[in-house]
Order: sequence, then structure tokens, then C-alpha cells
Amino acid sequence: MRSHQLSILTLGLAATSSVLAQTHTPGSFEDGGQTLVSGMMLFLGNEEKVYILDKSENNPTQIDGHPAMGAVYDIASRTAAPMLVKTNVFCASGMHLPNGSFITMGGNGAVGPGGSLGSVNNGFTGSYDATFGDLDGGPAIRILNPCTDADNFDDPSCQWFDDPTLLRMQKRRWYAGTEALGDGSLAIIGGFVNGGYINRNYPNTDPATEGGAAEPTFEFYPSKGDPQVMQFMIDTSGLNSYALTYLMPSGNMLVQANVSTMLWEPLTNTENRLPDMPDNIARVYPASGANAMLPLTPENNWTPTIIFCGGTDMPDEAWGDYSWPNINTWDYPASAACHRLTPEPTDNSTVDYVADDDMLGGGRTMGQFITLPTGKLLLLNGGANGTAGYATQTGETPTYGQMAFGMSLASAPQGQPALYDPSAPAGQRWSNTGFDTSPIPRLYHSSALLLPDASVLIAGSNPNVDVNTSTAFPTTYQAEIFYPSYFSASVRPVPTGVPANLTYGGPSFDLTVPASSYSGDANSAAGNTTVVVIRPGFTTHAMNMGQRHVQLNNTFTVNSDGSYTLHVAQMPPNPNLFQPGPGLVFVNVNGIPSNGTMVIVGNGEIGTQPTAAVADLPASVLLDTASGSAPAASQSNTSTSAHNSATGLWTPSSMIIGAVAGALALISVVV
Repeated sequence: MRSHQLSILTLGLAATSSVLAQTHTPGSFEDGGQTLVSGMMLFLGNEEKVYILDKSENNPTQIDGHPAMGAVYDIASRTAAPMLVKTNVFCASGMHLPNGSFITMGGNGAVGPGGSLGSVNNGFTGSYDATFGDLDGGPAIRILNPCTDADNFDDPSCQWFDDPTLLRMQKRRWYAGTEALGDGSLAIIGGFVNGGYINRNYPNTDPATEGGAAEPTFEFYPSKGDPQVMQFMIDTSGLNSYALTYLMPSGNMLVQANVSTMLWEPLTNTENRLPDMPDNIARVYPASGANAMLPLTPENNWTPTIIFCGGTDMPDEAWGDYSWPNINTWDYPASAACHRLTPEPTDNSTVDYVADDDMLGGGRTMGQFITLPTGKLLLLNGGANGTAGYATQTGETPTYGQMAFGMSLASAPQGQPALYDPSAPAGQRWSNTGFDTSPIPRLYHSSALLLPDASVLIAGSNPNVDVNTSTAFPTTYQAEIFYPSYFSASVRPVPTGVPANLTYGGPSFDLTVPASSYSGDANSAAGNTTVVVIRPGFTTHAMNMGQRHVQLNNTFTVNSDGSYTLHVAQMPPNPNLFQPGPGLVFVNVNGIPSNGTMVIVGNGEIGTQPTAAVADLPASVLLDTASGSAPAASQSNTSTSAHNSATGLWTPSSMIIGAVAGALALISVVV
């Protein structure tokens, strides 16, 4: 049995795609089709497919005679097909692996209709439910090799490997934080064991384990030993679910939860406390403030700065406990404040939070940042009041019939996106000019993801314990696609020569930008061209786990036919800046991005990554007589985008057998 399952996991695949040119209105939302399961979680599998995960609930789409929890979404046709997920993936964490596969860990116990305990249970946790057909997801590890239309999706090698009798964590984890290390292994942090609204009892007399309902430890995938207690998770007890994590250049990890912050050395479990989040604002779930790493560029010497926006400053007594909040959260305004933090400054400056421009449009909880190829950050989704989560009552509203918005603990949906420019002067960083407002509320369990054509897929919203399509904020299956302002361009760049793999340092590579990709002076266009690599994240609960944006150094040579050759440096020789795995390569010309080409960064394996010095680039060569052949820039509100495929195909190496074998060593008896 084991050898059969491993053979399923060793499939390699080649990814390529073809997208028809389409015309879109900048700043607008388009119908993205139906997702079949509510889009609680999204990740990009390849240039063709997005994968969708949902909790176990009474979704009308069935698979194997039970409600589906997963789907695969075809970007070109905007249609979805159900996928079998066996274990309850409700509020799991996830990350790409170095070979391009995807892993998701943890979740909830098996449940039945109305969120009831699964029909087979021990009185606290369901191990199986006969109606929904779901298994206990608490210790689960699920792995997927993303496939394309060239593959047979009926083959098990294109489906989720989801068998906790063969592959599982050492601890049950629900709402765990997860971050990749520089070797491609994963740190999995904290989480609920069982629980509800926030991760504590009240009064909080047992901050370590909350009577067995909280998990204050961390572990690694593949295993690096037994789970260890993280003191930070005890000190932040209550508001430490889905801890916010960012790997730093040193290999230390920024961890933020409750209003506390630290730099953590994962391999030695050493904690270095940093200043608290200002103004008692919580950004971690269920406050769910937007957060992201700002682009890493040559100008900032690839030094990470994290931005946190929104969330809530509710006082401690208002949060309540596992059951529900003590106040009517939907009446409590979310924060509009933003703060930046540079955890490892290179100028020996003091590490502390710095107030940034407040968001446009007031406060926002459950807002989400999407880093665009241009280096600007798109903020969308969320509500102006309240928090994430759902409940049947609060400390001020004793019955479900009196709840103002059904089970939702948030209100006032924020349907208009806003754009944040990290390089603009203070006071001028936010804009929303020309952005439409979506009529679809995107509150708890909503998500958003950058697509390869540089548009943004938006899905989900379901502040309900089970499917409810008639409440104030219903279970939502309708997806949207938002088109940022650069879709006003009449021409998109179409570079050629993108390699299948990028390395950490080493020889440079060349890309060609044809004259048809731009208009006007060639020297100016080439001088205003950047090459960026974006690590696609795992989007859920106002987070985008693993999302990163790295700009590569480049010079250029302008050719007599108006094309120009970009001489591009490899990734900086530090895997902690961009952990090994898939990335989308975009070429921006005068602020207009090409379509993204998916590549693999690193050697495709979990382990120490080869590094080398970055090769020197040749000096730029200008040619005053050269110019682009595209029509002059149009001021119209439409643009045509065409697909740009790689000259080579990225192929994930076989599923990481050593990693799977290491994880299999953790298997314990399932009861």
C-alpha cells in the first residue's frame, strides 16, 4: 500500500498554457464563474489552474456521493470541476513545495449537517461523518501535484493525496501558522486543537493549553524532531491563531500574534522579542488585518519590510472566548491604521513599528493584500466593522434570532479596492481612482489571488457554519476577476526566453522584448523595464501565506529592429529571500506588466540550496535610432492581453520522496 501511494506522489508534470486574448475594462470586476465550493482557500497550481478548498459543509456539488470540499478552476474558461478531498480542510494552512507541488496541513474534525459533531466521534472530535463523508482533518497532511489540460485529471496522480493513516502531523492543528524555510521545509506553528471563535477560555487560567484545546508547539515538515513548545504562543494565548509569519534574510522568522512580535530562530527555538503592535491593534485572526511583505528590490537591497493595515483595537474583555465575543462586534469599527516594520534593518536603525498612511475608505477587517507585478499592493475584500468568525450569539445578543446579520460577526462590506504604492511619499500612498465597487460582500472566508495575466481572482465569503444562501451574508460560489489600472494599456509586453528554472546566483540569462511590445523611444522603454519574480501564495483568512515579490537586476542592449535584449541577473544568492519553489516571472515595460511565466526557483528539492555569486552584468547599450512598433499609447479604457509562454517547460521533480518518507515516520495509530 505504501509503495503504491508513493508511486502516485512521484509523478512529474510539464506546465504550459494558452490563453486567448481578451479585452477588459481597467478598475472593473468581471464575472469569474462558479467555484462549486465556496472559495475559503485558493492557490495557483500552474498557468492554467487555480485550486479551491472549502470546509466540510452541505455544498450542492457532490463527489463520491458526498458534498465536495475541493475544486479545480480553469482560468481560461472560468469554470470549475469538483475534486475529492477526504479530510475536513476547514481552516488549514498550506504552502508550495520546492518542486511546485502543494501541501496543506491540519483542519477540523469531521462534521455533519449544521456543523454537528461527526457521526463517529469520541465526544469531542469527529473522526468520520456518514452524511458528509468527511474524515478528521486535524492531523492531516494533503499533497497535490498540479496538473494541466494535457494531463488526465481522472488519474490519481492529478488528485489530492489525502490519507492520514499514511501521512500526518505529530499534533492536531487547526488555524496553524505556516512558513517555508530557506531549504524548502516548513515550520508549522500553533493552532487550535478544538475550539471556536478565539483560542482561549475566559478567564484565561491556562494560557498554555486552554484545558487541551490549544496547541502551543511547533513542528516541521519534513520532521526535524519532536514538537517543541513555543513560549510566544503561550504569551499570546487567545489571539494567536494563524500567527503571521515571514522568513527574514538571516533565516530568522518574524512571528506576530495578539499584539506581540518576535524574531524567532526556528532551528534553536530562540525568541527575540520586538516592540508590540502600536495602539493595541490586533492584526492576527480573527482581527484579520491585511498584511504583506513589501517588494524586495535592488533599491532597498532586498531588505524585507512588512506592512500591517486594519484589524481591530477591541479591548481584551470584548473578545470573549471559544464560544463567541462578549460584544456585538458588527457595531465596532475596524481600524483604518497601517504600520510598517523592518525586522532586520541594514543601517543599524532601531527596530520598531512606523505609522503609515491610513487606508482609504475607513477601517477594514479581513482586507487582503495582493502584490501586483508593478510592485504596488492591491487591497480588497473585508468589512468596515467587526471581526472574522461566526457565532449564534454574543455576550450582548443572547439568541440567534436577534443577531443583526445572521451568524456574521462583521458588517459593512468594503467592496471598493484600493491601491497602495510603497514607493510614494508618505501621505500619497493610497489611491482608488477609477476602481469600481463590487456588489458581492466578501467577508469571512473570502479570498483573492494574482492570476498569470496579472488580473486578480476573488472568491468565497461564507460567515456561516453550514451552507446558507438566504442569510444577510450568504455562502458565496460566485467568483469575480478584478482588472487593475494597467489594463488600460493598448499593448502588453510579450517577452521571450524566460528560462524554466532560476538559481540562487550564478550566470545571468537573456530575455528579448520585441518592438511590438511598446511604442516610442527604445532607449526609454528599455531603461524603464523591470523583471520581477512573484512567489504565489496560499490565500485564506486575509492572508497570502508565502507571497513574495523580488525584482532582479538587469541591463539591456537595444537592437536595430527596435527590440531589446534584457541581461538579467539570477535570484540573490540567499534562499531565505525567496524560498525554493514556483514563481511567476513578469516583465514590466513603462509600468505595464507582461503575462507571468511560471518557473521553479532553486533545485526543486527540500534541502540546502546551491548558491553562487551573482554574475556581473554587461553595461547597457543604447541605440538612438531604434523605436517600438506598437501603436502609440491609447487613453481608452480597454486593453488586449495575449498569453506569453515560456521557451522551456517547468517540470516539478518527482514528489520529494525523502520528505514523504520523513513524514511517514511520524505516523501514529489512527483511532
